[in-house]
Amino acid sequence: MDAMTIGVDLAKSVFELAMTARDARGIVRRRLTRPQFERWLATQAPAHVVMEACGSAHHWAREAQRAGHRVTLLPAQHVRPYAIGYQKTDQTDAAALLEAVRNPRIHGVAPKSIAQQELLALHRIRTHWMTTRTARLNALRGFLQELGITMPRGARTTVVRTAQLIDDVTSPLPPRLRHALALLLSEIRALEERVAGLERELAHVAAEDRVVQRLLRIPGVGLLSATAVVARVGPIHAFRTARRFASWLGLTPKEWSSGHRRRLGRISKAGDVYLRCLLTHGARSVLLAARGAQRRLRPLTRLQQWGLDTAQRCGHNKATVAMANKLARLVWVVWARDVDFAAQPPRVAV
Repeated sequence: MDAMTIGVDLAKSVFELAMTARDARGIVRRRLTRPQFERWLATQAPAHVVMEACGSAHHWAREAQRAGHRVTLLPAQHVRPYAIGYQKTDQTDAAALLEAVRNPRIHGVAPKSIAQQELLALHRIRTHWMTTRTARLNALRGFLQELGITMPRGARTTVVRTAQLIDDVTSPLPPRLRHALALLLSEIRALEERVAGLERELAHVAAEDRVVQRLLRIPGVGLLSATAVVARVGPIHAFRTARRFASWLGLTPKEWSSGHRRRLGRISKAGDVYLRCLLTHGARSVLLAARGAQRRLRPLTRLQQWGLDTAQRCGHNKATVAMANKLARLVWVVWARDVDFAAQPPRVAV
């Protein structure tokens, strides 16, 4: 047991500390600047340091662990109800951490390593670039549509057709707009080159990570999904079962139950939106491949047959979400049990 529990309200420059010992009832408060907090971590006797899982929390968690402290990161949305009073101050936030950490139902967040944060940053940069590229493509389509020029669907087709219009001197593009559209088109191509280079970096990471290589063998789990899961989740054994992992991703239904009556609704959409989006896209690809194999009279795997049966019973959209849930559980099994995924034939009805 730790002799002292310390709640730290993190900030950019000023840190508020609330400390309590096991044999004391009162709370000792301290306010430290950033350099003072760094020195305090190095000189303080080993204690239980509790912080909210905010932007800089993982950095300070690594610093505290390096100094010999035990660190617990709590989700901010679960800490707020423990703040006593109507005023929001650094002191009430630090004291709320001491109360929230006593609740065994609040599960902490595992501190991320620098490698994990680096991988997450690559994914976020790619997302920003893809969002910018989509905005530029939509603007390009809108400008052309105002001139009566419509473009077929597809980003690649839009880029190629626009380049042809710019190069064609007989096209109905005004001279000044022609130059502006050429600049916009070059920006789109530059963004695509950046995204391609970043995806090559992710491929290098995947080639060096054994867990990622195993996850890539799961149908519907590609380079982005596998690397994002490894970067975001951390230790998979923090989730005791596959269902808990799927629930953390928000892929299990909400529940309104009382007594003997149990009501299940739509998925909760809790957890990481990016991971849930990637797994949902992967589930769509699995169902699409299953339908293609069925049309070509090719043998189906057990996963594909299950997806087709679910789609026939519940519809395509619900089957997609159910398949995403199934993929999340497969990710947990392959990672937690350290096994390889092996496609199995469908069960034969007896």
